[in-house]
Amino acid sequence: MEVKSAVSFVANELLENAMKFSDESSTYPIKIQLFLQHDNLSFFVANTINKDAVSSFQDYIQELLSSDPQEMYIHQVEKNVENDTESGLGYLTMVNDYMAKLGWKFETLEQETSQTIVTTMVQLTI
Repeated sequence: MEVKSAVSFVANELLENAMKFSDESSTYPIKIQLFLQHDNLSFFVANTINKDAVSSFQDYIQELLSSDPQEMYIHQVEKNVENDTESGLGYLTMVNDYMAKLGWKFETLEQETSQTIVTTMVQLTI
């Protein structure tokens, strides 16, 4: 039951982020893959983002990887209360609640130089 809940949460968050932040002018499809191995599940989601968004997303990733995820979660909840939103908690919940390992890969589309493909990887130990 716990694994089912984790898979549902992670897949939903990754797909929601890909749809929300994907470059609408791109014809590149959003891709989601799930790999089940002996002791882990790996999710891969690829989507395009506009080149103007790459730097801020990479800054966020750097902060996420170098900060205490529990403190960052609390800070984001407080920020959301002030702004009356519920955003920015997906990756933090994956790390804090499901002990997920996260990774990203950025690639520039050759035929569309203004767009970048970002692949997000989430790995869960089962």
